[in-house]
Amino acid sequence: MTDNGRAWLSAQGYQQALDELDRLLLSHRSGPPGHDGDEDAWARHGWRERRIRHLQELVLGAAVGGVPPDDGVAEPGMVLTVRLDDATETETFLLAESGVPADREIDVYSPASPVGRAVLGAQEGDTRRCRLPDGHTVSITLVAAKPYDQG
Repeated sequence: MTDNGRAWLSAQGYQQALDELDRLLLSHRSGPPGHDGDEDAWARHGWRERRIRHLQELVLGAAVGGVPPDDGVAEPGMVLTVRLDDATETETFLLAESGVPADREIDVYSPASPVGRAVLGAQEGDTRRCRLPDGHTVSITLVAAKPYDQG
């Protein structure tokens, strides 16, 4: 989420979300599965309804492609380089709404993910603790935070 509570998407990510929404709506218009008790078809239908709803909310409320300030603070729209625990290697990812690809090949972490929540608002050099889904806790140091270059 951005400061105003809106999800951040790259321009291409926004277009890809619109394209996926169009495809899902076209396939969804054929109606619910038949009444033959096909549980898989009903499960796909339910998933499609939830995904359509999510994408509609996303594209209607997204902050698209705005560049956050280059102030070294971890926020949506920033490419973050982090170090886990005392590792020598770093990991780089875009902090943005997940499930919608970015303009270039880069991992995308949602601000709502455990790692995203841990680093959100951190300044370069800050170390935060993060509890992972498997129950382990790691420390995450923000090495760099730069605005996403969509070019």
